Amino acid sequence: MNHSFKNWNYKIDDKNIVWLCIDKNNSNANVLSADVLQELQAILEEIDNFKPTGLIVYSGKQTGFIMGADINEFIGINEPDKAYEIIRQGQKLMDKLESTAYPTVCVINGFALGGGLELAMACQYRLCLKNDRSIIGLPEVQLGLHPGFGGTIRAVKIAGVRSAMNLMLTGKPITTKKALKQGFINKICNQNEWRGAAKELIQSKPNTFKIPFLDQIMNIPPLRFIVANMLRKQVGKKANPKHYPAPYAMIDLWLKYGAKSEAAYQAEARSMANLMCSETAKNLIRVFFLQQKLKSQGKRDKKVINHVHVIGAGIMGGDIAAWCALRGLDVTLQDRTKNDIDSALKRASKLFQKRIRNSDDQKSATSRLKSDIKGKGIAVADFIIEAIFEDLDEKKKLYQTIQRNMKEDAILATNTSSIKLENLRVDLKKPTQFIGLHFFNPVSQLPLVEIIKCMDTDDDTIHSAFSFVTKIKKLPLCCLSSPGFVVNRILSPYMTEAMILHKENVALKSIDNAAVNFGMPVGPVELVDNVGLDIAHSVSGILGEAFNKEESFSLESMIKNKKLGRKTGEGFYKWEKNRPIKPKPTADQQKNIPEDITDRLILPMVNEAIACLYEKIVDDPDLLDAGVIFGTGFAPFRGGPIQYARNRGINTTIEALESLEKKYGPRFKPHKGWDNFK
Repeated sequence: MNHSFKNWNYKIDDKNIVWLCIDKNNSNANVLSADVLQELQAILEEIDNFKPTGLIVYSGKQTGFIMGADINEFIGINEPDKAYEIIRQGQKLMDKLESTAYPTVCVINGFALGGGLELAMACQYRLCLKNDRSIIGLPEVQLGLHPGFGGTIRAVKIAGVRSAMNLMLTGKPITTKKALKQGFINKICNQNEWRGAAKELIQSKPNTFKIPFLDQIMNIPPLRFIVANMLRKQVGKKANPKHYPAPYAMIDLWLKYGAKSEAAYQAEARSMANLMCSETAKNLIRVFFLQQKLKSQGKRDKKVINHVHVIGAGIMGGDIAAWCALRGLDVTLQDRTKNDIDSALKRASKLFQKRIRNSDDQKSATSRLKSDIKGKGIAVADFIIEAIFEDLDEKKKLYQTIQRNMKEDAILATNTSSIKLENLRVDLKKPTQFIGLHFFNPVSQLPLVEIIKCMDTDDDTIHSAFSFVTKIKKLPLCCLSSPGFVVNRILSPYMTEAMILHKENVALKSIDNAAVNFGMPVGPVELVDNVGLDIAHSVSGILGEAFNKEESFSLESMIKNKKLGRKTGEGFYKWEKNRPIKPKPTADQQKNIPEDITDRLILPMVNEAIACLYEKIVDDPDLLDAGVIFGTGFAPFRGGPIQYARNRGINTTIEALESLEKKYGPRFKPHKGWDNFK
């Protein structure tokens, strides 16, 4: 007999085993929303009456087991005490599942993340269907949180402190094979074998994973202190405790309680409640939804995109081509010489080896990327991306050759970083079907692609661009053609102010440190070196001319001496093994650090973001924040430049700009677009 609930259903077989299926109503994936948890509570109480011989929990969704908690329900919870009560209810439900008088098996047929894995860990056994993807994880730290349904305790009990802490502190999911080796799951089986395998676990009740002896002694109080300090140092290399407190909170919980006692669960709930109500978590949760918003843009396009032709095998063009091949597209790569293309193919090979585990899949990716000096791929490509150097006349000359040979329905795009599309498309037969696709360096790491359009760009072309960008697993930001577009325009005053500070004898390292302490991934000086001084100079010139801004510094002498940054081994810094060597500030330079250095670096970016909104380069503040975060690395825990201004206070931010304007000049003058935010 079937017992149906809104989000669950179960039946009892002839062996008195309960088969409990989670199938969240009106949802493509299972999440642990409040109503799902309430129903599970009622079901566990109900089936106790049947005195079952076992319980098997499985998913009715093809998408996987459970994706985690329903993050939508986190929004609006501002009181830690209220959050604590909600979390404790969830913990007690997991305790009830863990303490059943009968054996329990969780069948994982796909993603088991966050609260989904916590529910699985509350079962006695975890059975996984074969899967090569990374599907087992506790990613809460990426939202400024940590597991709250007993996960910080059970993960250590089940797999030991090393594996558990690595899973929780990185937030990165692992494969089923790795999860089996570490003890997070007990068995892997084929798709058609899981019912029999689950029953076998119920009936045979095998021993569970034995935590390694080293992990056992690490849990002894004196050693916990030493290990906790080591963990803090590891985390400290990537996360400032002032900006991202969640990983440190996890370490502190384990240090104090050793994943034991009822007090550990209560402390976990209290810690999680405090984090949930923090500005960091609220901003990171907002960033999560902004990412989903970027992904969901554009209509579904009927155009089939299989073949991409990239012209320009330099760092950008070659890496764009490699990324497209990595994501399953056939790619032809064109440049003037075989040596240029061969260099790009070597970089592509390294990318494939790093990103693809299976050697056959590596060979497939390699075979999809082909050298094409003569440009034969133009005639068969669905998408053609021009990625040559920033020269208006050279690009226009190239387009004449391309449009003579390209397919009627193919799309021509440019990867220009700063030139307006209106200037590039003047001689094209179909100017309204020409777009910009601005990738960022390094292509394999930065997820954003700016889709650049003109006022009259064809809608189908824009939708095809959205389809292409999402197909290659990037995040699209559509913006109006304008010098610098969004990301480079917003970064330009940030890097410019760094150069001005340098002229004032502030040490390069101090300038970078001020930005990193604010939360930027790298400082502006290191960023210039990464981008390349030649490119930074070109973009600065275009933006300066477009917005009538005088150049306050010159890079020409460094460019003339081939000091272009990381790519030549020296720019503002010397580079060794792809790392900058940053000299220590002198005593005079230390005295010369202005108190307002952080505002001088950050507020011009915020001011420029307001200008972009005012000019409708992007007309959605949320999308602009998302673009700046994913395109520049702007401190995610601050929620983006617009959200940062809101959190700081709009009037307070304007007053700070006015104060800088009085002290340093008109470059800090608040943009008139601020009036729309008062």
